Amino acid sequence: MVLPMTGQYLRAIKLLRNEIGENSRSYPFSLPIFSKFDELEFDSCVTIIVGENGAGKSTLLEAIAVAWGFNPEGGTRDMKFTTQDTHSNLYEYIRLIKGVKKPNDGYFLRAESFYNVATQADNYGVSDYYGGSLHLKSHGEAFFATLMNKFRGKGFYLLDEPEAALSPMRQMAILSRIHELVENESQFIIATHSPIIMAYPGAKILQLSDNGIEAIEYEDTEHYRITKQFINNRESILKVLME
Repeated sequence: MVLPMTGQYLRAIKLLRNEIGENSRSYPFSLPIFSKFDELEFDSCVTIIVGENGAGKSTLLEAIAVAWGFNPEGGTRDMKFTTQDTHSNLYEYIRLIKGVKKPNDGYFLRAESFYNVATQADNYGVSDYYGGSLHLKSHGEAFFATLMNKFRGKGFYLLDEPEAALSPMRQMAILSRIHELVENESQFIIATHSPIIMAYPGAKILQLSDNGIEAIEYEDTEHYRITKQFINNRESILKVLME
């Protein structure tokens, strides 16, 4: 079941293949997912992007974020800083197809550069919007405080591996927070490896692989199957791994 949209801010993205030209053999266009995708629809208020390491999840999410106007390292659209300019130029070759409504809020939460965003929040004097300085919290508490305090609803939110610093209990709490925001006309696109987060009821799950990008059911994801198999057969699997 795909969740009906209450706040459809991004309807789809199109790859401007004719403009790629000689870049088609270079990164990120050399990734298998870009050889078979021309348009990608976001027709659910929660879209989950899954795939193996290196499949292009973060690259795709980053391109959407930068094309939307977010800082490549994360934060709000008002954050203008660069610690290290390492983002790809994919954003120059995609077209965002937006909905009629405009979001009142937005955020790009990126696990690998969140420390830099926390520093800028202090420098900009906006830490109060996060519930206090993020550097005075543990890494996980800082993530959790951002979702609880900074996300206000009626927003467009991009999350790149939000589970990176969160315990399983906090991940379940995040599911509840996402649901509150969805009911308040928000849209999420989330790249994750977490079977907990990707279990959000009714989310559309997009799997990135050598076969391209395809919708997949939760129970068919490798993350679910391997986690379930390991928990149910822990001793036998560990024995094989340790031999």
